[in-house]
Amino acid sequence: MAGMSPDGGGSTTISASENAAFKAQLNKVYAWYTGGFLAFVVVLAILEQFGLPRNWIGFIFLLATVALYAGIGIMSRTNDASEYYVAGRRVPAVYNGMATGADWMSAASFIGMAGTLYLTGYGGLAFIMGWTGGYCLVALFLAPYLRKFGQFTIPDFLGARYEGNLARFVGILIAILVSFVYVVAQIFGVGLITTRLTGLAFEIGIFVGLGGILVCSFLGGMRAVTWTQVAQYIILIIAYMIPVVWLSVKQTGVPVPQVIYGSQLAKVTAKEQQLIDDPKEKEVIAIFKQRSDDLAAKLKDVPAALTADRTAAQTKLDELKAQNAPVADIQGAERALAAIPKDEAAARTAWTAAKAAADARTRPLAGMPRHGQIYAGDPNGTEAQQKTFNESRRNFLSLVFCLMVGTAALPHILMRYYTTPSVKEARQSVTWSLFFIFLLYFTAPALAVLVKYEVFNVLVGTPFDKLPAWVGAWAKVDPSLLSVSDINKDGIFQLGEMRIGGDIIVLATPEIGGLPYVISGMVAAGGLAAALSTADGLLLTIANALSHDLYYKMIDPNAPTSRRVMISKVLLLVVALAAAYVASLRIADILFLVSAAFSLAAAGFFPALVLGIFWKRASKWGAVLGMLSGVTITFYYMATTQVWMRGLFGVTGPIADYTWFGIAPISAGIFGVPLGFAVMIIVSLLTPAPKAEIQQLIEHVRYPNIKTA
Repeated sequence: MAGMSPDGGGSTTISASENAAFKAQLNKVYAWYTGGFLAFVVVLAILEQFGLPRNWIGFIFLLATVALYAGIGIMSRTNDASEYYVAGRRVPAVYNGMATGADWMSAASFIGMAGTLYLTGYGGLAFIMGWTGGYCLVALFLAPYLRKFGQFTIPDFLGARYEGNLARFVGILIAILVSFVYVVAQIFGVGLITTRLTGLAFEIGIFVGLGGILVCSFLGGMRAVTWTQVAQYIILIIAYMIPVVWLSVKQTGVPVPQVIYGSQLAKVTAKEQQLIDDPKEKEVIAIFKQRSDDLAAKLKDVPAALTADRTAAQTKLDELKAQNAPVADIQGAERALAAIPKDEAAARTAWTAAKAAADARTRPLAGMPRHGQIYAGDPNGTEAQQKTFNESRRNFLSLVFCLMVGTAALPHILMRYYTTPSVKEARQSVTWSLFFIFLLYFTAPALAVLVKYEVFNVLVGTPFDKLPAWVGAWAKVDPSLLSVSDINKDGIFQLGEMRIGGDIIVLATPEIGGLPYVISGMVAAGGLAAALSTADGLLLTIANALSHDLYYKMIDPNAPTSRRVMISKVLLLVVALAAAYVASLRIADILFLVSAAFSLAAAGFFPALVLGIFWKRASKWGAVLGMLSGVTITFYYMATTQVWMRGLFGVTGPIADYTWFGIAPISAGIFGVPLGFAVMIIVSLLTPAPKAEIQQLIEHVRYPNIKTA
């Protein structure tokens, strides 16, 4: 690879011939890699036809892909600081765009996006609009200017721009908070996919997948992560597209799913009305309504209800024993008695959760909105319907805003634009990033509709004993992701009798479409690539914030390069193990964790980055207090309105008392970003202006008539 070294202004030195030769070599390597991967899939498909067991296919995909990433990590190992932190600033724009796409295509995008669209319909488009729009902000307001500063990390920029270590330290804390929340979600996805591929327990699957994460970022830092992420993007986009194209051909004969999206949505909409009017579906809804009413009655007098349940279960067990009933019946009665809550507090918690679950299924379409319905409620309906409509619209727009601004402030994404040879290529790489992300995001809405069409027209009405094998297989992986039960005891599957989590829609698509199992393995490998690539970038962000920004810049500026890199590697290992442990607790769903990271990043970094670039008067104290106030109000809102976080922090009052304007907790950044801007502007105007040399540096960075890289 051609050698380069950053100059004092953050530019690099490289000849045109060296650059061309380097790109030509990369083109050759990744062309062979892509062909080799496709050949590998074809060989496995042939072996499957000759009887290769499914669990072997899963293990082969897991081991082969992780070994590939490990090989790249080993070949890219380095102790050079520039290589470790910014890949030597020599990544061509197209490959940086591909690596950014992989870094971006987290478990939430690959696994959760289509699932969210499946469950929420139009509302899920907020994720696509927000995440895609965020890259426009990156291209216009941040990437080229941050590249001109020539730093290694976001806290590095904050320290240089805001005159010292206080802003740097606050940036370190926010970067760690944001990245840790995000990486927990990725490792959760790794555990889910590894479990499906190998049959290992979820907790074990997490730590097996963790090896694939560590081997790249640990050995070679940003250099190894970059070239691994390019390889991971190729796998994940192939894995995502093949099943969707197959479903499109199966249902319509057209191999371009994006084109037939509208026609299939019309068919799904028509089927939705049939299901809403179906007497059998109404029968299932009535049963859930009765369950909800029974639980509501219990909650009115928990002590009496708990005593009655325990007495009835004990009486039933005694009767079976007295009658010498079959052992299976007695064991079932013993399990029923053991399942009764231990005390009143446990009973209240369990029954409240059960009532909420029953209430969710008292609505048509298993609680899902109509796929094409823009917002919930009715703007011309009753007062309650109008309120629901207004809150739904506010939440949609708030989520778009938080995801867009959060995208433009994520440390692990912005770090990618420090790796390009020049400012020009930094801007070009944002364009390539958008293109590579577009390929998946333009396909996800079509996938959601195609799967929903399949469920509505193939599964619904099928006898329970003839349901496809994938239903039972996924129910064994995690019943919270998929469970079916014959609620009305008619032996026929109704939509209301299935509870499905969005996280399995993509992973189950090949089986839903009737494709060979090898394609399921390939999709799981693609999901694994998405989760691993993002986890690599996030773990590197945390480790670099601690080793480079905290240790080197604040504690020991004279530390040799080898010690700095070694400390980064050790910290990376510690953080990875901590994140894996938290993920193993299954504390929240992937989408909430990811969305929380975006709101926190938006509130913590966006005002400081934008004003730091475009307003010379922005001061150190303005930035520090602006970042702290934005993150604090955002975290407070999440902690008081999100169910899991309320339990963690002991918030017991009604959620309605803590909710502002009906905004959901994942959009908490809608309050933090404006507060961050306001505090930063006011405090900056009340405190001394930055030094003259800082203001001159900003002028140098902003205006193209001044010589830059």
